Amino acid sequence: MATLTNAPALRRKARRERLRTLGFLSPWLVGFTVFFGYPLIATVYFSFMHYNQIEAPTFVGLRNWRYVLEQMPLFGPALWNTLWLVVVMVALRVVFGLGIGLLVTRIKSGVGFFRTAFYLPYLAPPVAATVAFVFLLNPGTGPVNDILGSIGIHAPNWFNDPTWAKPSLVLLSLWGIGDLMVIFMAALLDVPREQYEAAELDGAGAFHKFRYVTWPSITPIVMFAVVTGVVQTMQYYTQALVAGKLASGVSIGPGSVIQPGYPDHSTLTVPQLVYSLGFQNFNTGAACVLSLVLFAIAMAVTTLLMRKRAGLLSAED
Repeated sequence: MATLTNAPALRRKARRERLRTLGFLSPWLVGFTVFFGYPLIATVYFSFMHYNQIEAPTFVGLRNWRYVLEQMPLFGPALWNTLWLVVVMVALRVVFGLGIGLLVTRIKSGVGFFRTAFYLPYLAPPVAATVAFVFLLNPGTGPVNDILGSIGIHAPNWFNDPTWAKPSLVLLSLWGIGDLMVIFMAALLDVPREQYEAAELDGAGAFHKFRYVTWPSITPIVMFAVVTGVVQTMQYYTQALVAGKLASGVSIGPGSVIQPGYPDHSTLTVPQLVYSLGFQNFNTGAACVLSLVLFAIAMAVTTLLMRKRAGLLSAED
């Protein structure tokens, strides 16, 4: 009888706890719905529609999907460039960021100077940094080619050469490596010193200490750097667009229509193609298809990396 009498009170208490939990979750739920859930649903909806942002959308079935996957000539180059940047840029950024972090943590004096010097380029706005980098690598007037020529090295055309355009973007990303340097420095300084001392007592050298002490301690941070780097590079847009336009010599002004990908579509990425289709050609349906393809690839790669057998974490982490 006592249990039956207390049942309504227990239900009210459980209801209050659920409402309290929902109240704490409400900021995240609102943000997820407004900034992710609704845009994703709208993107899927418009991918089956013909919509030019002026007239009402009309249902066209799989026509947009067939156009993007079978008929669009620039989809293949844009996807290849994006995946190339993901593989090469993310890998080199992680390697260089870890290497510079190791170097700075080993320096005995002047740590503040070197830490500031490596971090400052990251603070430069992307457009300003790209403009400066294109100027430095300009084949006709840039100082880099002049310096290389003075020591007998035949310098490439950098952003004006389809072969060197993407490597030039990678060099630009390595110039602003300060964000990863700081993250890896924090992880390296957090490795227990006792483990290094125990390894030295066992006769371990520098390589073995890194392999068996440093690396197991920083693998979660490396995983974080790789996953976030993949997601960011999948959205690579500003630097490639600005570098291509500056290298081509086309003036960028109000009302000008910018065709990305110079030279010879070597710097064209999927986000640039999405913007060109959606906001320059007003083909919203095809732009939404490209967005969904990019989202699916990013999710697949991220899921693959997060799996313990395919990622960097060991089974016991």
